[in-house]
Parts: sequence; structure tokens; C-alpha cells
Amino acid sequence: MPDPANTAIPLCRASELVDGGQAVPFDVNYAGQTCRAFAIRYEGQAHAYLNRCSHVAMELDWQPNRVFDDSGQWLLCASHGAAYQPATGECSGGPCRGGLVKIGLSERDGLVFWHSSYKLKTIEF
Repeated sequence: MPDPANTAIPLCRASELVDGGQAVPFDVNYAGQTCRAFAIRYEGQAHAYLNRCSHVAMELDWQPNRVFDDSGQWLLCASHGAAYQPATGECSGGPCRGGLVKIGLSERDGLVFWHSSYKLKTIEF
């Protein structure tokens, strides 16, 4: 029987993630709370994070699915100006209290999958 705490969940087609482009949003259960998350592509690699600024738990988007700054080099919190490194989620400037919560991703057969963990689960309906 598969381990529900380490499952690959289909998210999107790999072609939907464009370097420095719009994020693909999805919902997760993180530590018992329903949270918004997002996947992006940066320098050819797919990454995913909880959509929650480490300064104050607010979503980063300045417009729907827009989390990159104008240069496409930083993830930027629209509310507070906190800047995060797209490849790691580490705080690079502004009022951060640590980095973004990273979510494991994998790609195969033209699809992107996010990975559950002991704190990160699918939403139960």
C-alpha cells in the first residue's frame, strides 16, 4: 500500500510553468490548515512553495498568479516587499522572518507532481 505521507499528486503540464512567468496555484493542507500554494519555473527548474509570506501570513501575489517581480528574478510579497530567492525560497531582503515553505516537486512524462509529506497533505472533501 502506498505511503499517504509521501505521495506524488499531479499538478499541471510541465509546459504550463514558464521561466519567470505566472505561477500555477493549488491548495494543500499544511499542518492541519487549508493553504494556497504555487508552483513556478526558474532557470529551467520547477519549484513550489506555500503562498505565505514569512513576515505576515499573507499571499504573495500582486495580481492573481503573479509572484515574480518585473525582472523575473525574485519572488516578491506584494503587501510587504519581502523578496525571496525563486530556487530556494530563502529571504533575500525586506521584512522576512525566514524563508518560504518549500514543497517537493518532480517532473515526468510532461507532467509536474507535488509531493505530500507528514505536514503537507491533499485537501479532504
